[in-house]
Amino acid sequence: MLADKDRIFTNLYGIGDKSLAGARSRGAWDNTKALLALGRDKIIQEMKDSGLRGRGGAGFSTGLKWSFMPKTPDPARPSYLVINADESEPGTCKDREIMRNDPQTLIEGALIASFAMGAHASYIYVRGEFIAERIALQKAIDEAYEARLIGKDNIHGYPFDLYVHHGAGAYICGEETALIESLEGKKGMPRLKPPFPANVGLYGCPTTVNNVESIAVAPTILRRGASWFAGIGKPNNTGTKLFSISGHVNKPCNVEEAMSIPFRELIDRHCGGVRGGSDNLLAVIPGGSSVRLVPADQIIDCPMDFDSLVKLGSGLGTAAVIVMDKSTDIIRAIARISYFYKHESCGQCTPCREGTGWMWRVVTRMAEGRAHKREIDMLFDVSKQIEGHTICALGDAAAWPIQGLINHFRGEIEKRIDRYAANPHPDPVRVAAE
Repeated sequence: MLADKDRIFTNLYGIGDKSLAGARSRGAWDNTKALLALGRDKIIQEMKDSGLRGRGGAGFSTGLKWSFMPKTPDPARPSYLVINADESEPGTCKDREIMRNDPQTLIEGALIASFAMGAHASYIYVRGEFIAERIALQKAIDEAYEARLIGKDNIHGYPFDLYVHHGAGAYICGEETALIESLEGKKGMPRLKPPFPANVGLYGCPTTVNNVESIAVAPTILRRGASWFAGIGKPNNTGTKLFSISGHVNKPCNVEEAMSIPFRELIDRHCGGVRGGSDNLLAVIPGGSSVRLVPADQIIDCPMDFDSLVKLGSGLGTAAVIVMDKSTDIIRAIARISYFYKHESCGQCTPCREGTGWMWRVVTRMAEGRAHKREIDMLFDVSKQIEGHTICALGDAAAWPIQGLINHFRGEIEKRIDRYAANPHPDPVRVAAE
């Protein structure tokens, strides 16, 4: 369990004063100039030593990512930091709380991270549906400008401007290169890589794209030291983490906890347990809807971290923990997720454009029982042809939920098919349409 003294987001629930004065009383902007005085190389090394891995889903080393940026400035190609606040992964609602209730942690983090990468401007790309969050964030930025904490002539001696860009509500813009395209005023469609954003990013210039949480924890890591952060959790899975817990628990919540906390402890301590007790647990999607589900017997005592969940064939992702009890129609739940990815595909890649719709139609028939058992292996095979064969990871995100369903609940699909075959009640309108 994470001790209160180790919490980074001390106003996550908005109980305290959200203003700049309130944030400063909680330790934000405390001698930030001294942190910048560490120098670029020292800051990046501290971030590496802390073990912080990206909190947006991929889990890549944050310090290593920062180190990819050019070391010498080029006036013709300025460096940029872009902060991904698109947060459109179903089940995820952590970054919105930072922007709404503790935004100064993000603003200070943006200054420090930009300094470490030689960037004098940063853009925060906010999800289209986040109206209140954008307003709260812009108000906090205005306060920081007024106090000369940021700006071209700020008290820290490092010229820095911070801008908020409001998206239009497209899931695909959570992918870093699609986000950059959208930020440039174009349609949000992923770019081929290489070149990677650190070489050719926003406006063709060196760019790093980081998640909100990844940037917001940076000032506290530097103040308390890399060894403090690395001492929480397990090796290669260190620090604190915001978990978004939803579904069939008694008290859904957002909570900051230590990495590697066992699932059972996380749910019992913060959510009042699974609805109907732990024996009523069916399965869990541990990292947002794009990762494979894990059945109850495998997840119940699993450490909630990157490596432990990969061993179970799933992933921590954004740590959006979706809990499903035995009342869940698991096939229909995955069919609904499949519809989401079909709807959100940008259509650029043939496997994703055609495959997401095909998978949704097949798994929907399976949810109704109107399928053949041979189609189960066909569906799995098609998901493998989509996975890893698209420009961005949306193809993987569409394939993995279906793979998890077939790997762990094939028997449920077969029973549904047998039940329908024994007592078919086709919808004549649907049949005629197909």
